[in-house]
Amino acid sequence: MIGKLTGLIDQIAEDHVILDVGGVGYLVQCPSSTLSRLATGAQVSLMIETRITDETIRLFGFVSGEEREWFRLLQTVQNVGARVALNVLSALSPRELERALALGDKAAVGRAQGVGPKLATRIVTELKDKAPSMMLRGGADLHVPAAPRVSGAEADALAALVKLGYSQVQAAEAVARAVRDLGEGAGADILIRESLRAMGR
Repeated sequence: MIGKLTGLIDQIAEDHVILDVGGVGYLVQCPSSTLSRLATGAQVSLMIETRITDETIRLFGFVSGEEREWFRLLQTVQNVGARVALNVLSALSPRELERALALGDKAAVGRAQGVGPKLATRIVTELKDKAPSMMLRGGADLHVPAAPRVSGAEADALAALVKLGYSQVQAAEAVARAVRDLGEGAGADILIRESLRAMGR
């Protein structure tokens, strides 16, 4: 199984690149979010998801391990295959997808090509509880200093909100309100969801 490829971008097409690795050209399908960050002739490393069937070996490439994780997770939803997963990641960045799932925003997910209202609802329904843990996992490489006297679930929720682009102050205030409303025993995923709802009002 191929997990990562590093080489030169030989060609960029509408939905894939040809990646030259030591003289061998690999056809790698990518979401448009990845394609937009590549340039012909540039040296690049892509995280690869390999799919093998009786007829083909297909490679899917992503600029980050986080995008690859979302690609895998999206396909756990019924009727979501590789093509639809790529379309979702083309329409929404990981940050936007995390926010849409946490807020239950079916319209945002439905912007992806090939995703109708029913499928958007299914994606949001089946993945909404997994979004907070993906947010926390994706932020593991991002050090966010916690506010004083904040620990455990509150610190995790704060880090996830800062990773989504909110300021430390905004995030701390939202998490503090969520803790006040929900009680100190609330888990990070619930705090994240409630904080996003409050800031979205």
